[in-house]
Amino acid sequence: MNNLMMLTVIVVLYLFVIAWLGWYGYKKTKNTLDYLVAGRDTHPFIMSLSYGATFISTSAIVGFGGAAALFGMGLLWLTFLNIFVGIIIAFIVFGKRTRKMGHNLDAHTFPELLGLRFQSRFIQWFAGLIIFLFMPLYSAAVLIGAARFIETTFAPQVNFNVALLIYTLIICAYVLAGGLKGVMYTDALQGAIMFVGMIILLAFTYIKLGGITAAHQALANISNLVPAKLVEQGHQGWTHMPALGSPLWWSLISTIVMGVGIGVLTQPQLAVRFMTVKSSKEINRAVSIGGIFILCMTGVAFIVGALSNVYFVNTLGKISLAVAKGNVDAVIPAYINAALPTWFVYLFMLTLLSAAMSTSSSQFHAMGTAIGRDFFEKGIWEGKNTKYTVLLTRLGIVFGVIVTVILGFKLPDNIIALATAIFFGLCASTFLPTYIGALFIKEMTKAGVIASMMTGFFGTAFWLLFIHQKESAALGLCKFIFDQPTLASYPWTVVDPIVVILPISLIIAVIVSLFTSKLTKEHVNACFKHF
Repeated sequence: MNNLMMLTVIVVLYLFVIAWLGWYGYKKTKNTLDYLVAGRDTHPFIMSLSYGATFISTSAIVGFGGAAALFGMGLLWLTFLNIFVGIIIAFIVFGKRTRKMGHNLDAHTFPELLGLRFQSRFIQWFAGLIIFLFMPLYSAAVLIGAARFIETTFAPQVNFNVALLIYTLIICAYVLAGGLKGVMYTDALQGAIMFVGMIILLAFTYIKLGGITAAHQALANISNLVPAKLVEQGHQGWTHMPALGSPLWWSLISTIVMGVGIGVLTQPQLAVRFMTVKSSKEINRAVSIGGIFILCMTGVAFIVGALSNVYFVNTLGKISLAVAKGNVDAVIPAYINAALPTWFVYLFMLTLLSAAMSTSSSQFHAMGTAIGRDFFEKGIWEGKNTKYTVLLTRLGIVFGVIVTVILGFKLPDNIIALATAIFFGLCASTFLPTYIGALFIKEMTKAGVIASMMTGFFGTAFWLLFIHQKESAALGLCKFIFDQPTLASYPWTVVDPIVVILPISLIIAVIVSLFTSKLTKEHVNACFKHF
């Protein structure tokens, strides 16, 4: 059996199991509650693996692993925030209250939770619209990461366009059929595959580079090979943080570490996982599983990404062309295919497929519920056509998939980590003050929440269009209107909007709530019942 045939057999078997799990989810889905929140009776092991597998996608492994090849070990600060904020704070502080309030209000989606808490259809449909319109950017980044690796592994038989289309159609099929139950069952399997694949990747990398100590010492020794362009921007070697206050330091800390590390709290596809379990005990049991999983996923991806520079220097006598040109999306696929045994390349393709499929399926489901339930059913139709919820959600999934695929074809190279950070940052600035107010501040008002969301959304949009240089220059609107790439000067041009807009959004929520009418005591007490 030749390599291509062996790889094909492995992938077909994997897809057969995924199809069976999707079918199993379909058989278990009897009503809207099952389709939207998996019946609220999910096992904590399934929930934690589903949460972790949804959280970690090809964005983390390919995009951010490649970013680690550029920035170095400093990216491990994101691993710390992912575990501390994305698991410990998210599960223990936010997760328990989200589950309780979701049950109290019979909320089926993240926007619905916010809308019911503040008795506002506008909040629900506006949040749903933001998710539906901007999540495709993040979804496309995930698709690109998966398709690039499939293309590299199957070349020349499969090109990028074919890989992206086949991959997307498979996911769309089981999400449409099985709803959140089908998504979470497949997530659990995919999470287990990801865990095994990443452990083996780390072991192989250290063996290839002569052991843990030798590998890290070699990385420190090649700091003189950092490209001059990166040195000018503050790069001090792959074992050091960029120079404090330099453009690279701001990009690393504000955009990547803070944008993703804080933005994870308001990811709708993750927050809804807390509403799928029966009690807070299940969430407690899921914390350790989730923490270990995230440590393995992101820690390994960032370490291997940085150490790939040592491999390329050892074999080519210089750092990889992808790093030199800043095309970080190509680093991990190139490293895996060049440095590791053929059988592991096949296994790791399943790891990446699992990472991408678990995240994409949850994104498609979130986009479908956002447009079907949050925007149309609860917003436009005022909850009068509940019998069409599943149909509308499925139509929303199809439309969201089409938009995502179009973006997957159109977005430029080196976009995976950036697109992920933009979406996470947008969610944080728009939703986090509202989410905090919903769960913890009884005095927060509807007017305060709406003002905060408007500030977060439009403030972030303005910053990206007219201040933050990378997006402002690429989009060209500022240049078109004002004949200059950005309206600001350094360092504001490299400061991510989350650093400025999120605090302002939070302050606006508090100030407006102080001077506007409160919700009734009866409603607030019903929201916080059993807290």
